[in-house]
Amino acid sequence: MTNYILGGVSVPPGTEKDEVLAAAAKKLRRAGIAAEKLSIFRRSVDARKKTDVRLVYSILFETKNTLKKETIEKNALRPHADGELVIRRGTARAAARPVVVGMGPCGMFAALLLAENGYRPLLLERGGDIPDRVRAVDSFYTGGALDPDCSIQFGAGGAGTFSDGKLVTRIGDPHCAYVLSRFAAFGAPAEILTNAKPHIGTDLLRGIVSDIADEIVRLGGEILYRTTFLGYDEQKGGVRRIHTTRGDFETSALVLAVGHSARDTYKMLLDRGCAVEAKDFSVGLRIEHKKDDIDRALYGDFAGSPDLPYAEYNLSANTKTRGVYTFCMCPGGEVVCGASEPGGLCVNGMSRYARNGENSNSAVCVSVFKNDYGATPDRAIAFQRSLEAAAFRAGGGTYAAPVCTVRDFLEKRRATALGGVRPTYMNGRVELADLSALFPASLGDTLALGITAFGKKLPGFDRPDALLTGLETRTSAPLRILRGESLTMRGTDDIYPGGEGAGYAGGITSAAADGVKIALAIMEKFAPAE
Repeated sequence: MTNYILGGVSVPPGTEKDEVLAAAAKKLRRAGIAAEKLSIFRRSVDARKKTDVRLVYSILFETKNTLKKETIEKNALRPHADGELVIRRGTARAAARPVVVGMGPCGMFAALLLAENGYRPLLLERGGDIPDRVRAVDSFYTGGALDPDCSIQFGAGGAGTFSDGKLVTRIGDPHCAYVLSRFAAFGAPAEILTNAKPHIGTDLLRGIVSDIADEIVRLGGEILYRTTFLGYDEQKGGVRRIHTTRGDFETSALVLAVGHSARDTYKMLLDRGCAVEAKDFSVGLRIEHKKDDIDRALYGDFAGSPDLPYAEYNLSANTKTRGVYTFCMCPGGEVVCGASEPGGLCVNGMSRYARNGENSNSAVCVSVFKNDYGATPDRAIAFQRSLEAAAFRAGGGTYAAPVCTVRDFLEKRRATALGGVRPTYMNGRVELADLSALFPASLGDTLALGITAFGKKLPGFDRPDALLTGLETRTSAPLRILRGESLTMRGTDDIYPGGEGAGYAGGITSAAADGVKIALAIMEKFAPAE
């Protein structure tokens, strides 16, 4: 039997699953294809015509025959691999267990796969477990002090734990299917396996992360929370000693999955002269609209249909000099404080599985090129910090966020009042400000052009009372830790930088997939622990 995927099965909202599969079977019969075991592979929404919103399905099926190339191309089919991992175990005995630094998606999935295959990894996380993180964030939100090591950025699950739990990725890596299947196995809704824009939500993701952590430990791994990685010694005899706030440990394979906010780790690597280069990244603002307005703008009369998800958009524009785009759209979500250092403020978006909040938000980001900040990694970080310090001051120095309306931003003035869109940030802890003054003119002016352009693509996006909150500075790592084909850092054969913090991913799924690849590379080199 051979598996193929049939795309483009378009039906109106409200069509039952059996009717969808029947339509696909009919389409295949007309093409002369004898199909068996039809199932829904992917579901998306086509809202290009507001008067005729459609659900578009891809259907997975089996056939006894290997189809000819002409048949595949004529009927828009594609072969489908099962996504199973190919695990090759080495024969060399490691002198010490693998150590994984960072429990974001990359580190967590690397540790999980290693534990499942008998490698008993040690997982180090500077932040706390899920209950500890929730307590720290709740305390901060109600006026307590910022805990730089246990926050929305740091702790079990990484920054993604306090986000929308969005699993969309465009990297086309076959390991992504494995990641989604493992999330589902640990309690994520089964729909993430078929929805074109899967998400889990911060509320469900917290329990899933806790269950994955428990499984790592049950299989012989060890997790040390509230443990900050400080550095490492040179390799001797296949072993490298690493230093942490909980003492020293030895390892034969060190995974650096530190996340995009581990600036102290970046500094340590730069001070050692490691292979690290600056790269382009993005900064911007969070924009909030009423969720119902976004639904109507995208779905027209179909807005509110129980068969349609809350509306999501993904907008981009090119302004001759640099790009502007929306990022991390959170229907029914809230804007959250992503600060991880005293005296600096940055924001992000978060939503729960139900996505039933009053507002929808997204980041509106503009490209930052290397020559904007001096083209070195330390200057990239300094540039981020300078924006975060400006946002902190504009918010009054209390982690309240500076806000203004779209009209204020486009007219480059300090806000004097808000409109109908009320802020969701930290229970309304905001300060009216001139957000345009917080950016270099080249970036602020381009953001303004982008917002105006998006209003032409999505009616109401640039409505005068839409709310802007600043600043979004952690869209991705501002640098890349260079590695070779073996996935080890250049100049080493045992240090594996990975995930978003190393510059090799851009979200939960792609970071987790990178962790899977690193674990596979370690297993191919070493035999399981005895």
